[in-house]
Amino acid sequence: MYMNNQNQAPMNNNNSNTNSSSNNSNQRGAMVPEAKQALNNMKYEIASELGINLKQGYNGDLPSRQAGYIGGYMVKRLIEQAERGMAGQ
Repeated sequence: MYMNNQNQAPMNNNNSNTNSSSNNSNQRGAMVPEAKQALNNMKYEIASELGINLKQGYNGDLPSRQAGYIGGYMVKRLIEQAERGMAGQ
């Protein structure tokens, strides 16, 4: 027994409500050059602390686990720096 639900909203097939991140797919270009270089330096510093051999340029052969460790420690360090900055205000 199929009953048509009259209260159901019509399907919207237009693409006007697409994800806004697709419009901003490359936000790295908008980064402050000094900040980009500082993050890059932090990445290599953390990689060496973790004993991960990170090459300049392409690192596609790096296992995701190791890349995740580097990114995770970067986030951890950035949060620590922000907390210290807020505590000093």
